[in-house]
Parts: sequence; structure tokens; C-alpha cells
Amino acid sequence: MRQSRDQILTSHAGSLPRPDALIEANRARESGMATDERRFQDELRSSVAEVVRLQKQAGIAIPGDGEFGKSMGHKVNYRAWWSYSFQRLGGLELGTTGLYDMPAQRSRPGEVVLTSFADRRDRVRFAAAYADPDSGITTGPRSALWPVCVGRLTYTGQAAIQSDIANFKAALHAAGVQEGFMTSIAPGSASRIANRYYKTEEEFLFACADAMREEYKAIVDAGLVLQLDDPAIAENWDMVNPEPAVADYKRFSMVRVEALNHALKGLPEDRIRFHLCWGSWHGPHTTDVPMRDIVEVMLAVKCRAYSFEAANVRHEHEWKVWQDVKLPDSKLILPGIVSHATNVVEHPELVAERITKFANAVGKERVIASTDCGLGGRVHPQIAWAKLEALAQGAALATRQLWR
Repeated sequence: MRQSRDQILTSHAGSLPRPDALIEANRARESGMATDERRFQDELRSSVAEVVRLQKQAGIAIPGDGEFGKSMGHKVNYRAWWSYSFQRLGGLELGTTGLYDMPAQRSRPGEVVLTSFADRRDRVRFAAAYADPDSGITTGPRSALWPVCVGRLTYTGQAAIQSDIANFKAALHAAGVQEGFMTSIAPGSASRIANRYYKTEEEFLFACADAMREEYKAIVDAGLVLQLDDPAIAENWDMVNPEPAVADYKRFSMVRVEALNHALKGLPEDRIRFHLCWGSWHGPHTTDVPMRDIVEVMLAVKCRAYSFEAANVRHEHEWKVWQDVKLPDSKLILPGIVSHATNVVEHPELVAERITKFANAVGKERVIASTDCGLGGRVHPQIAWAKLEALAQGAALATRQLWR
């Protein structure tokens, strides 16, 4: 895994805006319409090649495939990073009860029980804003059908992941880029669906880990950097009513980290990075767990680098955590320096200032400038690319300041 040895490198959190043609093609496939599979694959392949070229042009040193192989059938979509796994896991069937429709659940003192997405404490507190279609709070169309685990979980996405890998490696070669990353969902987030087969939540969680390991290994074996997406580690906090004790929540979350580490056993840590966020929806986020309370949980993941939100107005102040928390030797961080949560494009000087704060806290060689979360489906494509250009321009400014 590259690090910032003589300049501040840049990357991002994964999702990038899909071309209209690819979105329409995905929508047709999702709706069950007859499609020309060969034509679809040609569209996907050319789209991946173009998105890698555009990242290089924008100044992104460590690009991804934009998550283009993860189907997104609408321009606004916050779930593709997660819902793609529904098509790659055997033992699931579609049902009508999703995380927004499940009944509200209440935790007792000392326990942590996840409630419905619709019953999140942030949503309850700002119910009028969430219900107002003009408030700007949206996650795009909701699915009418959600997966339910009804049998033993298996990984069935071999053909899909090999196609994603082939498309991405060809795109990297064509663009002359030496290193790229590909995302995959972590078991703690993948397991947030209804379970009717496994006896316990923990058994289901580790079954997800065993199944998804096959995808993790395929990405690493292909010579790519694997990014594990696991917003559940921080986001779950808002799905516990009433607010739990921090110690109880950390114990609950560490089980999810243990499942992930189980899935990663034997895989090279220096080719793995972990992404943590508080959920990418454009809401108030007043009930987010503080970074200081979960940073040790994040650092328990056995990987080389940690990606996390740090640019939006709810979490920007938390760069100070790294003045007190020691980053383990040989580890890197990819703090969010530009945000998916606003249409305002960050000024390069602000980008440089944010980078410098982290560089001074953990060492300039250990910082890769990134985004808070995925930009695809969250901000307009023109704005997303402008943000990546500002990220690269700010990184160049920070490089001149830090290596002068």
C-alpha cells in the first residue's frame, strides 16, 4: 500500500457518480426488464475505464472503480455499497420487511439492541424535517423488497467479483496507474438484515464473515487494495434506544470487529484499509457517537489504513482526537478532507489546512487525503468532480508546506 513519502497522496471513500447510461441500464436490470447482457457488460467496462481516467485527470493518486459494479438504478442512492451484497449471498430471499419497516425495539440497561431505521434517535428528534420533502433530507427511493436470511449463507458472487476485478485492472493499466482500491462490505454491516435461519445474532454475523471472506480474498489476490466498508460500527449508535452506555456499545461493536478480523485471517494487512462513517445521509446527525468513544474499536481492525469522516460540520473538530490517541506504528489514516454532505466545494487552501492538522498530529507520511464518504449518488456529478479536483489542489498546497 502506497503512503505519502514525498507528497500528500489522495484517494476517496469509494462511490463515484455513475454515467446516465449505466444508471438506466442498472434500472432496467433491477426491474426485471429484458436486457442485452453483452451490451450491458460493454457499457460497464467502458464506464469503469472512463472513471479511472477521470480520477487520474483530477489528481487522485489512488483511484477506485467508483463502485460501478455495484448496481445503482437511480441518480440519488445511498445503499449501493450495501445492497449489492444481496445478489452475492446465497441463503437469502426477498421479503417485505426491511429495516425501515421493522417494529421499534427498546434496549434494557446493559444491553444493546438495534431498532428500526425509521426509529433512529436522530429521525425521531427531527421527525418534521425528515417528513418534509422540501427539507433536502433524502436517501433516494426505498426498496419495496428486502432480503431475509432463510438458509445457510454462502458466497455466490464469484462471477460478479471477477468481472469487477477484470474491468478495474484493465482500467488501471490503460490509465497507467500503479495502485487502486476496491470496496467490499464488512460483516457488521452486511448482517443488518432479517434473520430466520441462524439461532443467534452472533452466529449470523460470523456466517456473514465466512461468506464475504471469499470476496475479500479475491480482491487481495488480484493485487488490489481492499477497502472494507463498515459504517455500522459508528452508525449503529443512533439505532439504539435509549442511548446506551459507551462501554456497552463498545462491547457490542467489538463483536463486529472480531467477526471482521475472523474474515481477514491470513490476508495481508498491508493491502487492506477500513472505512468508518456515521452514515452518509444528509441529516442533522446530532445523535452521532463521538469519534473519541469509538476510535479504539476502529483501530482494533487488523488492517494497514483507516478511512473516516472528518470534514463535515458535525465531525471536523474531531481531528484533535489524534493529538491524544497514538496511531499504531506502520498504520496510516485517510481522513475525510472534503465532504459528501454539502454542495459547497471546499477551497484548496481549506483543504491544505485540514491536511496539515492531521499531518502535524500523526506525521505527514502517514496521511492520505480522502473524502468523508462516497460522492456517487450523494452530490451532483459536476460538484463531485470539482470536490476531487479541490482535494488534489489542496494536497499539492499541503505538500509544499510540509516538505519545504
